[in-house]
Amino acid sequence: MLEFESILGQEKPIRLLKTLLRNETIPHALLFLGVEGVGKKTTAMAFAMACNCMAKGEENHSEEKETRSNHFTAPKIIKKSEIFGCCKSCSKIKSGNHPDIILVEPTGSLIRINQIRNLCSTLVMKPYEARLRMVIISDAQTMNPSAGNALLKVLEEPPDRTVLILTALQTSDLLPTIVSRCQHIRFNPIPRNYIEAWLMEKQGADPDGAKIIAAMANGSISKAVSIMRRMNKINWIKRRAWLLNELESLPLRSIPSRLAFAEALSKNKEALLDSLEVMKSWFRDLVICKFHPGKIINKDLGETIQRNSKNMTVASLLSKIDDIHSAQKNIQANMNLRLTLEVLILGLAKV
Repeated sequence: MLEFESILGQEKPIRLLKTLLRNETIPHALLFLGVEGVGKKTTAMAFAMACNCMAKGEENHSEEKETRSNHFTAPKIIKKSEIFGCCKSCSKIKSGNHPDIILVEPTGSLIRINQIRNLCSTLVMKPYEARLRMVIISDAQTMNPSAGNALLKVLEEPPDRTVLILTALQTSDLLPTIVSRCQHIRFNPIPRNYIEAWLMEKQGADPDGAKIIAAMANGSISKAVSIMRRMNKINWIKRRAWLLNELESLPLRSIPSRLAFAEALSKNKEALLDSLEVMKSWFRDLVICKFHPGKIINKDLGETIQRNSKNMTVASLLSKIDDIHSAQKNIQANMNLRLTLEVLILGLAKV
């Protein structure tokens, strides 16, 4: 099984990791950076398999050693074919039963000090069977300050035959001292056409639905899956038509009519955030149409988008996109829903 090949749209990070394997220069700590749902944790698991696969040279286990630098000399377990994932070690990793592949995730909304202390107690012991023990700290930005400081001690004195992989949204969410002790690998948002194709092939989405979902997912596979689950309960082609018709007519409508639209949005909380994404994609298309008409998201509405784009300035459209983004943040922060939507719709009605 080509485990790296199953990771969507991350050619550069995969190429960097293959280079580390090929050159036998795996650092003690890696930091995978990027938005949620782009494959950081999946890649970390695949890398753990590649480092410990037994299929290409089990006899090398006794020969591995650590250099005096901050890198390991790992056995050459990945040949030209770069095939792994089928041996006993890989099977254990995939099933979550390998004793030396340790996954640390938030409990609730945080990674807490006790989790890192328990990890430190485990790392005092040698790996049971792995060539390289892998510690994957998922969503490292959720570590509270005490947990971050405890982890820093591990990074300052790395245990033998152990690699730490942290995943996070951005470096600013972590202690600078942690960031400085890791080699960074950045994961980009997944291209929209990749997500579209994946939704049709793996999730059975129809082409029109896949286009809408991929546009709303902002480069995240997990977000696309979440949106699709919600969309299965709603006819989103019809809902998009209703939303865009309301937006087109807003400037011509009375204030009570605009407030009625806000009320209608507030009544369907399950579809609200996705509805705001549809509205944001509409205004984005009106901007893009002025410069690169071929790159609009709602391609089936090309003529309507061209007509509306001519009647609005770029500054006005960007202001509306900012208004929607602010409303999304306010809703997620549990601010007054009805008031937030009324302010938004009144703002969007301005020419």
